[in-house]
Amino acid sequence: MSSFVPNLVEIRDLHFSYGKRPILTGLQMDFPRGKVVAVMGGSGSGKTTVLRLIGGQLRPKKGQVKVHGQVVHKLGTDALYLLRRKMGMLFQHGALFTDLTVFENVAFPLREHTDLPEELIRNLVLMKLHAVGLRNAAKLKPAEISGGMARRVALARSIALDPELIMYDEPFAGLDPISMGVTANLIRNLNTALGSTTILVSHDVKECFAIADHVYFLSQGKIVAHGTPAEMWVSTDPYVKQFVHAEADGPVPFHYPGKSLADDLGLEAHA
Repeated sequence: MSSFVPNLVEIRDLHFSYGKRPILTGLQMDFPRGKVVAVMGGSGSGKTTVLRLIGGQLRPKKGQVKVHGQVVHKLGTDALYLLRRKMGMLFQHGALFTDLTVFENVAFPLREHTDLPEELIRNLVLMKLHAVGLRNAAKLKPAEISGGMARRVALARSIALDPELIMYDEPFAGLDPISMGVTANLIRNLNTALGSTTILVSHDVKECFAIADHVYFLSQGKIVAHGTPAEMWVSTDPYVKQFVHAEADGPVPFHYPGKSLADDLGLEAHA
């Protein structure tokens, strides 16, 4: 009997909190093999926490995350590290080693996790850098290249081990429109070329909708809607509609909740 599982990652009844403050509540999510799935929502909605739970950095309060059919929080240290070798991660703002060259940044996971000879590592690194258009910048330091280029170096590093799962945490943050478009196309094309599964955490609607196969919307730690980008674009859900179309009025208030201005100014007492 085949042990093939159509979903590389499955999340079931997932709850997580920091102390008594709930962050995620009752999440049910599927990430099919070979697809690009976007997890979207406003700042503080729990998007990055989902990635940390998938990678085993955090443990759920209730429920489970399965990767390759394995329950992540039940794995021992050795098994977890072995699972992480099948994952690539692009951190917010790239998180490159500033004192290492572009080449050395991309070579780092290969040297850390494999026993490959230096000649083969060199060839692999140059191939990864070529894939993101930066082979000729191999000898430069992160401070000597633009922000968009640095993000592409981080992308090359995240695919150094040819991972089956690639997770991107806000890959478009702080980029100019051209760099955004280049990065989005790279994410989609590399997913296709590697046959990997991509989880894309972002709040950038245009770029995500252009490359994602499926979208989950998170609000206050819960999934409020999910579907294809086309379905989300015409959704009548108040939160999704406000988010996708950048509307000022909607479920997300402008003012932080609390007392009214009249209360603070003592006007209610004199009314």
